Amino acid sequence: MKLKVNIKKIGKSKHQVQEAVYEIPGHPGNVRELIEAMTTACVTLYNQRMDDKELLRCLTSDEINDQAASGKVGFGVNYGDRKADLESAVNHAIQSFEDGIYRIFLDDRALEQLEEKILLTEGSSLTFVRLTMLAGRMW
Repeated sequence: MKLKVNIKKIGKSKHQVQEAVYEIPGHPGNVRELIEAMTTACVTLYNQRMDDKELLRCLTSDEINDQAASGKVGFGVNYGDRKADLESAVNHAIQSFEDGIYRIFLDDRALEQLEEKILLTEGSSLTFVRLTMLAGRMW
């Protein structure tokens, strides 16, 4: 199943949210299965990039400016030699959802519980929002 996922591009002044398409196996029936499927898709892509021994690509000046605005300019290459562990990544993703580190929206509706039933279609739109804690003192 192909899902549209909204991705926030840090440092972009225009079109800050871009849509990406991810291919996941089957049809997840609840939030836990959705997290497992999306994490599996992302880990698979990450590990495939490590297997691909491609040449470093050149960055355009727009890409350099966009990345500089986010604080880091890079080529998108995985320099380490360790692949991501799927089981560990799934466990971390589920724990992070339970701890409120990120939220998931399905077609503009917030998903609250891991066992919450969902109905995904080919036209479904997902948004993952990472929540950041504010630093400072409580008065």
